[in-house]
Amino acid sequence: MTQSPPPPNQPPGQGGFGPPQDQPPQQDGAAQPPAQAPQPPAAQPQQPPQTPPPAGGPNLTKGPAPAPGYGYPQAPQGSQPPQAPQSPQGAPRTPPPAGPPQPQPGYGYPQAPQPPQTPPGYGYPQTPPGYGHPGPQPGPYAQQPGPYGAPQPGPYGTQQSGYGYPGQPTMPMHPQAGQPAGGRKVNAQLAIIVAAVVAIALIVGGGVWYAHSSGGSGKDDTASSSGGTGGKSGDGGQGGPGTSSGGKEKVPSDPAAKVLYQVPMPDVKDTFVTTGSWLTGKVYAKSGVAEIVGYDPDKGTKLWTIKLPGPVCQATEHTTADNRTAILYQPAMPTKAKPSQGCSQIAAIDLDAGRKLWTNTVKSGDRLVSLDNVTVSAGTVAVGSTSGGAAFDIATGKALWSPKPTDTCYDAGYGGGPKLVALRKCGQYGQRELRVQTIDPKSGKVISEYKMSQGIEYASVVSTDPLVVAADVGDSAGDGSGISDFFSIDDKTGKLRAHISAPGKEYAARCDGISRIEYCTGLAVGDDKLYVPTEEHDGDGEYSKTNEIVAFDLATGKQTGQRADAGDGYTITPLRMDGGNVIAYKRPPYDKGGQIVSIDGGSFKETELLENPATEAVRDAETSMSPDYAEILYAQGHLYMSAVFAHKSSSSFGKEYLLLAFGTGG
Repeated sequence: MTQSPPPPNQPPGQGGFGPPQDQPPQQDGAAQPPAQAPQPPAAQPQQPPQTPPPAGGPNLTKGPAPAPGYGYPQAPQGSQPPQAPQSPQGAPRTPPPAGPPQPQPGYGYPQAPQPPQTPPGYGYPQTPPGYGHPGPQPGPYAQQPGPYGAPQPGPYGTQQSGYGYPGQPTMPMHPQAGQPAGGRKVNAQLAIIVAAVVAIALIVGGGVWYAHSSGGSGKDDTASSSGGTGGKSGDGGQGGPGTSSGGKEKVPSDPAAKVLYQVPMPDVKDTFVTTGSWLTGKVYAKSGVAEIVGYDPDKGTKLWTIKLPGPVCQATEHTTADNRTAILYQPAMPTKAKPSQGCSQIAAIDLDAGRKLWTNTVKSGDRLVSLDNVTVSAGTVAVGSTSGGAAFDIATGKALWSPKPTDTCYDAGYGGGPKLVALRKCGQYGQRELRVQTIDPKSGKVISEYKMSQGIEYASVVSTDPLVVAADVGDSAGDGSGISDFFSIDDKTGKLRAHISAPGKEYAARCDGISRIEYCTGLAVGDDKLYVPTEEHDGDGEYSKTNEIVAFDLATGKQTGQRADAGDGYTITPLRMDGGNVIAYKRPPYDKGGQIVSIDGGSFKETELLENPATEAVRDAETSMSPDYAEILYAQGHLYMSAVFAHKSSSSFGKEYLLLAFGTGG
């Protein structure tokens, strides 16, 4: 069988599918950033640490103090999923071949290679692994449980290494380990592609990281705008007749969806981060190239545009009750003379009003600190870096607290939403002790603390209420997912409630504990349960793949026995909670459209809320937005899928999109 050629590449803004765009002029305007400080030279990716870092950072009691020491930027890494080629009219479809390496980022971001491309849609024949295919690495446990059996207890904190993305540039005092990218296993062909991308990135000296937030809209600090890892559900709109038990998402009379609108990939010559998407009752907002744009949720017309002097670096999925959020961005657009401007600018955004509330920075002496992560909790914006953290009032930008320069520990980052949790690092590199602290957002006072076993270098905050932390203990996940174990912690006492073993070869979620402390995908937490997808396995068809979602009790650490099957050819991923129910996305096989389902938290019965068109053009565009490498938001019959970076278009993949919007009829 021969492979049909891809369609001619169309210039951005032309062609595609869905209703045409009739958008009003953009409204520009942004405050000028303060003068930037000189930045240290960027480190090459995946370089092992040269020397162990000295201790430094704030102590346990946080209070108003001089800003932390200077830290080098951590930029998100991009991953452009390819679109599947289309066959000529009437020709049978054939599985697409593995795509070529993605175009390399231009100047403007800290040096780091891009993660692998999104593979073809589930259901296509898969290339079997060749010689040299990396197998799962042995874990610290004598016997690993299957995805449906109760996990066996293991050591609570043996050696843990860095998350699986390529090593991010940092100051030498805090080196970061790296692993191959991806939460799911890669075959030999993909490994070769990734190796080529890494090699080119090392030569070019450019890179980009991505961020992801999943789910629907949130209305208060008890849930994020995505709700992906919050302890309580997002608002998602008003409930009514036909709602699932315990949830607010209405079950439509007809789940069949249509394309509401699409926004083409920006016409750029380099690669820029576009992380950040939020959904409120008034607007769907999405980061673009050095801007944030608010779209009409149904029509796609531009309601407002916030121009930024430089590209976005990081964004939090969390919002306040009045739909305010925060981002990090560079103070200017990159140039050949200054390829990286440093992620030193903090901004609060009013999503409903479409305006930037304030811009602020953290300084060490007369130098700006380059920041790694940002989050929002209870009206507080918290930012972290290798030099420690700081906090600001989201309404005024007033500094609330910052670390003391004499501290022997430092806050690497924070998890936000219903509560504020700090991941605090103490001790030398290689002998690190991580402390998980629930803190008061306004004062920085420590409410409770849990000390992880020495040697665990990186961890991630999966949820702040209930408090759940993930780590790759002993570098045992073996798949770059950053997760081998979960820790359920009492946020009032700081005591460990339960330890959950989640071997990487069996479970498909991922976290990044290197710099984006609260970045986790493929997970949902609610009703005192942790919902995790299993890895893909063979389905009923000759080439089909499928998986399941299983639940763990956060009080006991054991599986509940509940299981939601994706169905043959589909792969299911939790997005967020809806009351006691789980909202999940089903990535489709090659001949169907994707689905959004609600999984009843008690019976685990699945109710279909939305199903996308199965036409080839729509499906190819949809499957270019992989749950691992895209932001997916769903609420009240509306599904939004968006890319996390913009790059120079390639004719190899046909038309590419920054975002896609789908909606049901009722």
